[in-house]
Parts: sequence; C-alpha cells; structure tokens
Amino acid sequence: MPCALVPTWLEAFLTHIGGRSDGAMGSHRAVKRYMTPMARHYGMDWLRVGAFALLILYHTAMVFTPWGFHVKTAQPVEWLSVLMLVTNPWRLTLLFVVSGYASRALLGKSGGVAKFMSSRSSRLLIPLIFGMVVMVPPQSWVEVTTQHGYTQGFGHFLAQDYFRFRAIDGVFLPTWNHLWFVAYLWTYTAALSLLLLVPRPERLQAWFDTIFGGWRALVLPVVYLVLSQVVIFHRWSDSQDLINDGVAHLGYFPAFLFGFGLARSPRVLAAFVRWWKPAVVLAVLSYAFGAAIEIAYPGDLFPPQWLGDLMLVAHQLQCWAAVAALIGIAERFWNRDGPWRPTLTEAVFPFYLIHQTIIVVVEYWLRPLGIGALGEFLILVPTTVAGCWAFYLIGREVNWLRPLIGLRRRPAKATARRHDDKPKTLVAGDPWRRRRDNTQPDPA
Repeated sequence: MPCALVPTWLEAFLTHIGGRSDGAMGSHRAVKRYMTPMARHYGMDWLRVGAFALLILYHTAMVFTPWGFHVKTAQPVEWLSVLMLVTNPWRLTLLFVVSGYASRALLGKSGGVAKFMSSRSSRLLIPLIFGMVVMVPPQSWVEVTTQHGYTQGFGHFLAQDYFRFRAIDGVFLPTWNHLWFVAYLWTYTAALSLLLLVPRPERLQAWFDTIFGGWRALVLPVVYLVLSQVVIFHRWSDSQDLINDGVAHLGYFPAFLFGFGLARSPRVLAAFVRWWKPAVVLAVLSYAFGAAIEIAYPGDLFPPQWLGDLMLVAHQLQCWAAVAALIGIAERFWNRDGPWRPTLTEAVFPFYLIHQTIIVVVEYWLRPLGIGALGEFLILVPTTVAGCWAFYLIGREVNWLRPLIGLRRRPAKATARRHDDKPKTLVAGDPWRRRRDNTQPDPA
C-alpha cells in the first residue's frame, strides 16, 4: 500500500520512470539491475548501532559541558569539552554514511524507486511528526523554563504556547530538536530517489568505483571537506534549519551519497581495509591538534583567526579519517553476525527517537537535588538506557505504536494469536527469544 505521505504525482512519476512493467526497456531495465537485492553487511550494522550509541552518550555529556544544550547541570565541567572533541567532528558524518549504505540495501528490497520512497517516508516522516508532537515538547518546556524565564507549567505550555508557531525568548516553537537528523535524512532520500531516475544509473556506480578506488577513498573526501567547509565557507556548527543550513548540506548530503555508492563497491571497501591504520593515525593526530588548541583557549577565549582556521582544517581531517578507519575496521573485523545484532539493529532507531527527551527530563528532576555533576551523570546514564529499552520493548509489542517509533507494522496474522497458539519460530540471537514474523525483513 503506497504511503499517503508521498504526494500522488511524485509516486506516479517515480513509478513510471522506475519501471514496474515487465516490458520496460532501456533505462527501465538499468534501474531494475541497479536495485537488485544485496547481501547484508553485518559490520555496517554494528557500525550503525555503535554510531547511535555514541550519539546517545554524546548528548548525555552535553548536559555537563559548557556548550549550549536544552538543559544544563549547575556546574558545567570545563575539561569535558576536550573529550567531546574525540567524536564531535565525525559522529554525524558517520551517521549519514551508514544511513546511505542502509538506504542502498533497502532499495534492493523495495522493488522500485516509488516503493522505496514510500517505505522510507512512512518509516521517517511518521516518527518525525509523532516526535515533534509528543516527544520534543517536554524538552522545549524544560529549556524555556530553566534558561529563558518561562513560568507556566507543562500543561499550559503544551496547550497554549508550543503550537503557536512563534518564538519564546528566541526559542521558536514547535521544533524538532534532535529529530532534525530525521528531517534531513528524508530530504536526502527524496533527492536520491530523483537522482536514480537518470538514464543508466549503473554508470554512476562505475564512476564512484573509479573515483574513490585505492588511496583516493581517503584523500579525495578530505580535500572536498576542507574546500567546502573551510576554504569556501567557515562551518563550525549546524543551524539544524533545513532551509538555511546549506553549508551543512554540502557536508552531509555527499556523505549520504557516498554511503549509498559504497554499499555496491567492493573496491572502495577494500581500500578502507587497506588504509584503516593510516586513517587511525591521521584521526588521532588531528584530534590531538584540536584538543591542544581547546586546552590553550578554554571557555570564552578564542584563538587567532589563523589558528582557528587550522583547527577547522584539523576537524575535517579528523572527520573523514575517523569515518574511513571505522568503515575499514567494520569490513575487516566486524562483518559477522552475533546474538544481539537483530534486536539492536531494530532497537537503535526507537532509542534515538526517545533518548534526548529522557536525558532532558531526568536532568531537570536531578538539578534541584544538589548531588553534583558526577552524581547526576551516574544516575542519568543508566536511567536513559533503561528508559530507551522500556520505550522500545513496549512499543514493538503494540502494533499500532510500531509505525510511530519507526518500526514496520506486523502483518495481521502475526498479531492475531489465539489462546492455543504455540510459538513456531524462535529468533536466533534475540535475547528475549520473541517470535518474529518470518515474512518481515530483518530491520536495516
């Protein structure tokens, strides 16, 4: 059933060009060849899980750094910003690369560009809207209450202020906060679907293999990032404004496309395996340079412009070197299944949706206790993990909730169980040994 979130004209256009007819010729056949199913890469699954786990830990640490966040501890820890630089330059780029890789696998399963776009819309836009309506408002209320002098309770805020499409002391509402990633990902997916309509798209894959084969997989993206993010533009952070975040799009959209091409490129994957050790060295050296500047100019102190530019170059070097190293490690060492992988690959997106709300609300409750940053951290981390697991484990068992948290609905026959039903299949590797409908693909 096509997703209503995809405009009818767009779906019809994609269907026509993508070629559902068995008699389609020329570029239609090329598109079909371009979308054949691909083998699952367990290493990229583990990398995706790890990337989102780091993101959750990163957002937890944001509570305690001097950097801006929706809720802050009473006494931020200055030196923590140095540790944050370990992942700050590359964490989001990595997420877009692995999302592009996963999109290629999903395209192969979908059977057509229109079906692919329809599926991705339901898996991304429904959780995005649900998140903005249900999950983000508590974050915004805590932010305006603790940082902007708002005095009304949450009920009044939700009913009277959150959906008024105006700013409260500079905080525009409603908003998507951490869910900006989902909005960007859907936008990039839509753009990718249009790119797939070019004649003979398999030529793009051949060009990708040639351009990024060998050492160029490490060097050329670095050159591009330095030119686009430092020389032409000076990008230190993202606005998370889909319309006015053009410089960030210059970094993230190519990363997404790179992941899409990488999924069908054994040659480029082999290059990352070969060069992962030099990439690690480059990432570590780049981090050390940036950390030294952060230590030398703490707090509100700023380095001279020339030194700041060098730090920005180091960020871009660290960004791609870390991504390249992690892909090489995933291909070389992690491309094997494990007992937790099926559950974790399904759970990671619901975790992402809810984690920041848990962090912000729990920290809001902890602030008045006066237990200090360390005490708050020791409570905040396990509470966030437990809350994420509860959100996922409950949501996955309620069929009407599944689309709201980014999971596919189970077919009716899998949910309508009689009292005498006996489990027919136990999923290998699922720690809770739950049934999974065999007709439903392993989550990507």
